[in-house]
Order: sequence, then C-alpha cells, then structure tokens
Amino acid sequence: MPYRLHPVNAISIKQAPSPCVDCVFWQTRPYRSRDKAKWAERVEEEWGDWGTLYYGDGDRLLGFVQAAPAEFFPRAQHLPAGPPSDDAVLIACAYLTDESAPWVVQSLFLSVIGEARDRGVKAIETFGYRYPEGESGYERFFVHRTIFPTDFLADFGFYPVRWNGQVALARLELGGLQPVTEGRRAEVLRRVKEAFIPAPVPERPY
Repeated sequence: MPYRLHPVNAISIKQAPSPCVDCVFWQTRPYRSRDKAKWAERVEEEWGDWGTLYYGDGDRLLGFVQAAPAEFFPRAQHLPAGPPSDDAVLIACAYLTDESAPWVVQSLFLSVIGEARDRGVKAIETFGYRYPEGESGYERFFVHRTIFPTDFLADFGFYPVRWNGQVALARLELGGLQPVTEGRRAEVLRRVKEAFIPAPVPERPY
C-alpha cells in the first residue's frame, strides 16, 4: 500500500486526528492549562518537528505519533513508572484512525527511531502496559493511545526501566543501533497483524 510520512509541527498538527489537534495532556502538569501554540513554538525552536503523520492511499490519514525530548512533556513526570530520562526522546502517544490497518503504529515507531538515530539521540523511551494474555488487538492498540503493549515494545528492543503495577517505563538504547533489517520489520509487522486476527469460531457439534 503506498504511503507517505509527514512531519508534525504547529501547522501540520491541524491535519492530525481531531482529538489530537488541541490536546495538551502531555504538554501540561496535572490541573494546569497551557497554550499549545506557544508550546509548539518553543519545541520547534529548540528541537524541531515533534511527530509524524502517516498517510495511506489517496492521502488518507491513517495515524499520528507525537515524540520529542522528554523535557517537553511535563505530564510524563507524573505518570506511573515515570519520570522518563533526561537523555531520551519520549514517544508520548500514537493515534490510529483505521481499525483495518493496526500495523501503522509499527511504521510510526520506526519513523521515530530513524529520526532519533539520525539526530544522534542516545535513547527513546515510552510507557508500556502488561496486558493479560489473550487481550484483543483493539484493546491493545486503539483504546489506550498513550501507552503501548510491553511485548510489542520488546519486539523493537525496548526494555523496562522500572515498573509500577502493570505499567512500565520502557527504553530503547540507540547507541550503535543498526538499521532495522527488512526481515525484522516483517517480524514486527507480523506480530501486530496477528494481534488483530480474530480467534477461530468453534464449529457447532451435530
């Protein structure tokens, strides 16, 4: 399927899924408000683009990921298993728009990893959740947009830094990281797709 990746900034965020356009959950501390435009101006001045938009056929938006150095996401200081490390880029959230294309989140993660590596970033961190065995793919990738299955993260090489209940701060070291091979990409994609294949329906006994 043809696709296109587009960087997120103060202008292109208007093309993001509607719940994401004005959301300032990650940009604020609990019980405080913030002007997102001013936040975007600061992060772009000090860092640059802060995410990726994923477009499929016909420029149809399929997903969005938000990522930048952890210091720009003060909410992360207050989450279970936090705070993230000062030397890491934080994948704050990923929003998928099409239930038939859940593997888009894999491509979004790869885009963040590639950009961080090109910038010479030491590590990437994000928050993971240990889902019970047999949990549906919908629950794992579409219900919670700010936390990701720990087994999915492990496929990229993330490891838990610390746990708080079922929540983990997960870290991927980028020092000496080699480009992801096509075989590895296919393996991760296969795992994501398998999470969404419905269990077979038992045949009715006669």
